[in-house]
Order: sequence, then structure tokens, then C-alpha cells
Amino acid sequence: MITPFYEDSLKSIYEVLPIITNFGLSAAVIFLSTQINRVVSKEIFEHLFFNDELKMPTTEYLLWINDYLDTQIKEALHKKIKEKLGIELLSELDERSNEHRARKINATAVSQIRNKLRDNPLLFQHNIEYGFFRNLIGGSFLATFISIFITVYSYFKGIELLFATGIILLLVYLIPIILSKFFIKRYGNYYSKILFEQYLSL
Repeated sequence: MITPFYEDSLKSIYEVLPIITNFGLSAAVIFLSTQINRVVSKEIFEHLFFNDELKMPTTEYLLWINDYLDTQIKEALHKKIKEKLGIELLSELDERSNEHRARKINATAVSQIRNKLRDNPLLFQHNIEYGFFRNLIGGSFLATFISIFITVYSYFKGIELLFATGIILLLVYLIPIILSKFFIKRYGNYYSKILFEQYLSL
């Protein structure tokens, strides 16, 4: 037999328990969605556009065949990377004979530069901007599939309002995907420029 005191306490717990359960479930779903979004945006899109960092703007700019950076700036970067990081980037002649190796070395050097500038507030801000658009594209990719499901489901069920909503959502989420290459490369370029500027200023 449960005393009135414990009965009231248990009743309060039973009333709160569904709220806690729903909150925990919602948090788990949000966390899972975030991780899926991160994997899609980073692993798939960056692999698709940048071939696992080998064609990242940061990697490209250090190549002699790339003319985005002034030659003097590029020479200063090559020199500082060798002196401070102990990584010798390929010469212009060696790069021509083995561009793939040059890209791999450049990518390694850029990774070390990022570690050096991890606490740089300006770079951190640009990294947030780049990450935002990258994750936006990844989220739009997932949302597009959901919108397609909603559209197909409502079409066969004859739910006109839901069908119209699905079409609108599909169009909205397709826009970032269509412009994904532009967004990622544009903000990737901004990030690369700031990265090298801040590194040379150390």
C-alpha cells in the first residue's frame, strides 16, 4: 500500500515523465540530424568538389601553376612553411612533373597552418561562415528527399494542400543545392585568403 505522500510524489513524477521523455527523444533526433547533416555536407560535398582537400582553394593557391596569389606572396609562404613547419613544398619544376604529390604536400602544410591559427578570431569567423553555407547545403540535400517523399505521398493520397507544400519546399531546398558549387568555392576562397594573410602576419 502506497502512502498518500508517496502517491502524490509518484503522481508528480508520472506527469513530468512524458515531458522528459519527449525532450530526450527530440534532443536525440536533433543530434542525429546534425551528425547526418555534417557527414553529408563535409564528406560528400567536399569530396565531390575538392577531392578530399587536394583541390581545396588553400591547396590550389600554393601551387605554382595557380596565379591567384602574387608570386612574391607565394614565395614568402613557401619559405615560411619550410622554416616554421619543416615542410618543403615542391619547386615549380618538380610540381610540373608530379602535380598530385605537390597537392598532397600542400594539403598537409595547410593542415598544419590551421593548427597554428586555431585560436585566431578572424579566421574563426570566416570558418563559421564557410561552415554555415556548407552545412546549409548538406541540410538542403536531406530536406530535398523529405520534400520529395511529402510530394509523392500527398499526390497519391490526394491531399492538395500538402502536395502544394511539398512542391514549394522542394523548390526552396533545391536552390542551395543548385548554387552549392558557387557558395562553397566562394566562401572557400575567402577562407583561404584570410588563412594565408594571417599566417604571414605571425
